[in-house]
Amino acid sequence: MFLWLYRILFIPVLIVIGPGYLRRMRHRGGYRSDFSHRFGAHPLLPRKPGRTLVWLQAVSVGEMLAIGPILEVLRHDGVDVYLTTTTSTGYRLAHDRYRELTVGIGYFPIDWWLFSARTWQRLAPDLVILTEGERWPEHLRQAAKRKVPVLCVNARLSDRSFTRLRKLGPAARLMVEGVTLYLPASPEDGARFAALGVPRERIVPTGNIKLDVQIPRLSDLERAELRRAVGLPATGLVLLGSSTWAGEEEALLRALENARHRGLTVSLLLVPRHAERRGEIERVLVAAGLRYHFRSRGVAPGEVDVAVADTTGELRRLTQLADLVFVGKSLTPHTDGQTPVEAAALEKPILFGPGMANFRVIANDLLARGAAQEVGDAAALVAVSEGLLRDADARQVLAVAAAAWREENAGAVDRTLAVIRTEIARLRG
Repeated sequence: MFLWLYRILFIPVLIVIGPGYLRRMRHRGGYRSDFSHRFGAHPLLPRKPGRTLVWLQAVSVGEMLAIGPILEVLRHDGVDVYLTTTTSTGYRLAHDRYRELTVGIGYFPIDWWLFSARTWQRLAPDLVILTEGERWPEHLRQAAKRKVPVLCVNARLSDRSFTRLRKLGPAARLMVEGVTLYLPASPEDGARFAALGVPRERIVPTGNIKLDVQIPRLSDLERAELRRAVGLPATGLVLLGSSTWAGEEEALLRALENARHRGLTVSLLLVPRHAERRGEIERVLVAAGLRYHFRSRGVAPGEVDVAVADTTGELRRLTQLADLVFVGKSLTPHTDGQTPVEAAALEKPILFGPGMANFRVIANDLLARGAAQEVGDAAALVAVSEGLLRDADARQVLAVAAAAWREENAGAVDRTLAVIRTEIARLRG
């Protein structure tokens, strides 16, 4: 009953929200290529005798980066992977990195009956792998209809999603049923799935694959060249705003001004979460009267006060230039937070605001280990960042604790691959 209600209501809801969604897609750009995939027009994949076909869905850039080791192992094991994503940035990154590891790359279809069924008919996978929160009722129904197992890896339930699903009562089964095995990113996520009625035998603890991230380290020469390319001075401290959202750039500019006023030689590197905000950010920089350069405009002609990396897929490299990292989408009014994992893996001292709901378990763990500091508001960000930029020993304490935390939480990729390989062996057997 709930599925048919979902199907009936989907189209009027899509008509209402569709125009805004299309405007946002146009604003962000890059969606024109393979747009028909949204409506199920995926290619007909030639099947190779004796080979398993996996349909893997990774919503955006973070998930795309995390699944790299899994794709490499599956390719080595003789498994064909058709990779889909939801965002244009994820789509570009997939094409840049994974064309040789997959049999195809496309956009995930709109989760309505005809579009989903059309995609399933064309792809006909043997196994479906979903990442994190990608659990769509129609998609899961199509899998169940065809008796195709579904694994949800790095499975997460944010505070908001968990609260909403609990309020839905029996209707929440649409969002949790149909998954063969959940591989939760944390014990808390596993407990939440159980609280929503998922049987314990379908929950296999594996941990967060993003904590196994392997980031190639830049040499001293490469770091110097990257600093020059983005416009940062050859010497001096660098404060990084990692995946910032509206309002946070202004707070970081105040932190920069305060640190300089107090005699520190420091520059600001901004990596906005959405590159299409460059116009908005530029107006803020012009009003501040600072020298700035946007990475999308090529190599910086000279040194600047603020470098803006309005590009995709470079955060891991750029984080290596930082002496102190502020993790964005965490200052009021934002509540969800961006991931601090890459900064921790690179042994950087980390700051974030109180709004870290999407990464609350990780954030609390980092705080408990002394591997990060929370700043309550923009004023606290200004004061705390100045103190840490002044105190190299305090930054080192945070960095060492972050490295230890990351080391203790490694191994999730191997545990996840073990479950995937077992399921593939069962299918082949």
